[in-house]
Amino acid sequence: MGLDGNEFRVEAGFDPAGDQPDAIEKIVSGFKTGGKRQILLGVTGSGKTNTVSWVIERLGIPTLVITHNKTLAAQLYEEFRTLFPDNAVEYFVSHYDYYQPEAYIEQTGTYIAKDASINEQIERLRHSATHSLLTRKDVIVVASVSAIYGLGDPEDYEDMAIRLSKGQIIDRDEVVRDLVNLNYRRNDIDFSHGKFRVRGDTVEIYPIYGRYSIRIEFWGDRIDRITRFDPLEGKLKREDPVVLIHPAVHYSIPMGRLDNAILEIESLMEEQIKYFERRGDLIAAQRIEDRTKFDVEMLRETGHVSGIENYSVHLSNRVSGDPPYTLIDYFPEEFLIVVDESHQMLPQIRGQFASDKSRKGALVENGFRLPTAYDNRPLMFEEFERIDARTLYLSATPGDYELEVSDQVVEQIVRPTYLIDPKVVVMPAKNQIDDLMERIRLKIEFGERVLVTTLTKRMAEDLTEYLVGAGFDAEYMHSETKTLERHELIRGLRLGEFDILVGINLLREGLDLPEVSLVAVLDADQEGFLRSTRALIQIIGRAARNINGEVVLYADRITRSMEAAMVETERRRVRQEMFNKEHGHIPRSIEKPVGDSGLPGMRTNTGGIGRAEPENRDDALEICEILSEKMREAAENLEFELAADIRDRIGELQKKFKNEDNWIDPEE
Repeated sequence: MGLDGNEFRVEAGFDPAGDQPDAIEKIVSGFKTGGKRQILLGVTGSGKTNTVSWVIERLGIPTLVITHNKTLAAQLYEEFRTLFPDNAVEYFVSHYDYYQPEAYIEQTGTYIAKDASINEQIERLRHSATHSLLTRKDVIVVASVSAIYGLGDPEDYEDMAIRLSKGQIIDRDEVVRDLVNLNYRRNDIDFSHGKFRVRGDTVEIYPIYGRYSIRIEFWGDRIDRITRFDPLEGKLKREDPVVLIHPAVHYSIPMGRLDNAILEIESLMEEQIKYFERRGDLIAAQRIEDRTKFDVEMLRETGHVSGIENYSVHLSNRVSGDPPYTLIDYFPEEFLIVVDESHQMLPQIRGQFASDKSRKGALVENGFRLPTAYDNRPLMFEEFERIDARTLYLSATPGDYELEVSDQVVEQIVRPTYLIDPKVVVMPAKNQIDDLMERIRLKIEFGERVLVTTLTKRMAEDLTEYLVGAGFDAEYMHSETKTLERHELIRGLRLGEFDILVGINLLREGLDLPEVSLVAVLDADQEGFLRSTRALIQIIGRAARNINGEVVLYADRITRSMEAAMVETERRRVRQEMFNKEHGHIPRSIEKPVGDSGLPGMRTNTGGIGRAEPENRDDALEICEILSEKMREAAENLEFELAADIRDRIGELQKKFKNEDNWIDPEE
């Protein structure tokens, strides 16, 4: 099957600047001369995403951008969609709003059934990604670690697709049967993604991955017309000569293969029953028999079962122990992998397999799953390493692994805004709070903001309380701060609703705060993860968006980590100043609207309602109505973690006030 699509074309609205032109040339040349792995060491605010976009345009190959959480993935997805308006930019993250994996706690004999809430919009976007990869050449997929988890066989997904063309001789009922085999459900009333309906000689299909529905009009046994239409407005969008419809679930397999898979599953079940009987564990033997027979019956009747992924090795052309099929297998032979924030992403990939295997072990050994459930797993790090693709690591602080395996390190030190890295000073820990407050007063006079990092949650809370008592507007944020509240805190800081945000390591990556001109680090000499060289460089970068940026490290001694971070920062400052002097550039602060997609999770304005505490039933009802509206808005803006947290907040209020008289659920 031929692939469609345009050439990659960037529409940035500006040309590469600062170190970007040189970085683009070095990276492209490095790959074209046979290099496989490179690092783009870009300082905060240097425009790494734009550089990557121009690299993709020059290389002209499909690209996987993988990052370490959904929020950053959504941010990058929006940025790439803006930069590549004529190309297929896709989003692939875990489709669960809520996910409690199946588990068994042997110490207490407690079985925890899988409990999950699938987000239909994310599921649609996942299918859109795989559909585009199999039908187009100009595809960029922004993904989370979900990209290395098991997915259906791409050959089956492609081979089972229905190809319908105008003038084709085919019976309408045959098309209906084919759709059912692809796990599309017939519903003539509730017409939504993954469903179809039949109206006389017309079959209408709403592809799981599509924005528009497909209408197939028959004249006898011949397809007379194929059109796409908006299912909400009913408006015709265009007429197509040919359409390709992929399965509605990734674990779709031909019926002939299913019969063989069931025989394998039943045979393994019998082996496990005998294994448990030999051990004298008759309860486990009964468990595995009951569970497997139920699943097999569901597979025979419907071709699908909840937890079908646990039988994936039987349903595909693999043997136990082989790497699972993942999103990466849907890419063509030649493609590019971009590992965003590689110092965070690669350790996350490395840790996935061991965690998954540990949980599965208890299930298999106690008769809840067959041993081949182990094959429903993420890639091992060694398997990820063996992927034969050009790889570009992005980080301001690349890890030892990236530095060791890369053919070239390309530095991007000079920013397009020509901003210089902040000055770093070390101050004694004695009387640090008095010194800090004086510095804060000066910043507030100029309408600028302050970040303060502590080592513990208790310190963050106590310091915030002290600053508030001294007359400052301050808030704290740490790991127990919920997504909704975190969203409103960051937005409030940018809008000037308060001046100081106190936190721990949550302030290191992913915060784009141009208004912040002072970053204070308490206990900077306490060596460890939060005060390592890489962590300190990341913290220093939080002040690199403002022309008046400065960083204060409060410490009684200068540690090796502090010294290394300061030496590296000074090296960058010297280079930036020399470049500006040589080319006559004047630095300027970054200006970015609060709702701009450059800051993760900031497009939805919740107006502080998420932190409101109602005093009575009427207040709670009013807040829930507003939150319901904001939840839908957040989902539309791809802020799925925010939407899920708003939903949880609604649930908390409902639980607290629902027993009161005249409560009306805003969702009903």
